[in-house]
Amino acid sequence: MSADVGLRERKKVRTRRALVEAAIRLFDEKGYERTTVDEIAAAAEVSPRTFFTYFGSKEDVLFLQAEDRLDQLVEAVAGRGPGEPLGELLLRLYDLLVQGVDDDDELDIALSTARARLLLSEPALRARGMTLMFNQQPRVAEALQRAYPDQLDLISAAAVVGGFWGATGVAGLVAQQRGDSPEEILAAGRRAIEVIVRGVGPWASPRD
Repeated sequence: MSADVGLRERKKVRTRRALVEAAIRLFDEKGYERTTVDEIAAAAEVSPRTFFTYFGSKEDVLFLQAEDRLDQLVEAVAGRGPGEPLGELLLRLYDLLVQGVDDDDELDIALSTARARLLLSEPALRARGMTLMFNQQPRVAEALQRAYPDQLDLISAAAVVGGFWGATGVAGLVAQQRGDSPEEILAAGRRAIEVIVRGVGPWASPRD
C-alpha cells in the first residue's frame, strides 16, 4: 500500500510540475492574458479538468507555496535570536524569501526568472500579488510585535512590515524595468531593505 501511495504522490508532483512549466512558458511566449487554461493543459498533456484538480485558476500557477512561505516568515520572526536588532531581522527575512525562491524545486533557473518577470510586469498578476501581500501582512505584523513587545506596538509593527514589502516590490520593479539581471533585481530588493533599516531607529544595523 505504501508503495502505491508513494507512486501516486510522485505522479502528482510530476503533473503539477508539467502544468507549472507549461503555464510559465506559454505566459512568457504568448502573454498572460492571451493564454487559456485549455492551452496550458494541452501543453502539459493533461485535461482541463486535471488542471483544476491542482489549481483554481491560471493565476494560482504563479503563486507557488505562498502560504508555506508565509509560515516560514512568521516562524523566523517568532524565533529571532536573543537581542537580534530589528534591522538585522528584516535583512534575514529578505534572505529567507530569496532562499525560498532559489530552493523551489518546481522550477529551474530560466523558469524562475520568467515567473519573476511576469509577476512584476503583468497588471493582473501584480494586483493578485498585492492582494496576497495585504492578506499576509497583518499576520507578520502581529508576529513582529510579539517578538519586540518593548519596542513596537501593533501599528508600528504594521508600518515596518508594510515598508518591507513595499520597498522590495518597488525596487524590484524598477530594477526589472531598466533591464537588470535576476541577480541585480534581487540585490535591488536587499538594498531597499537596507534603506528601510536606516529608518527604523535604534534597532537598525545596516550593512555596507
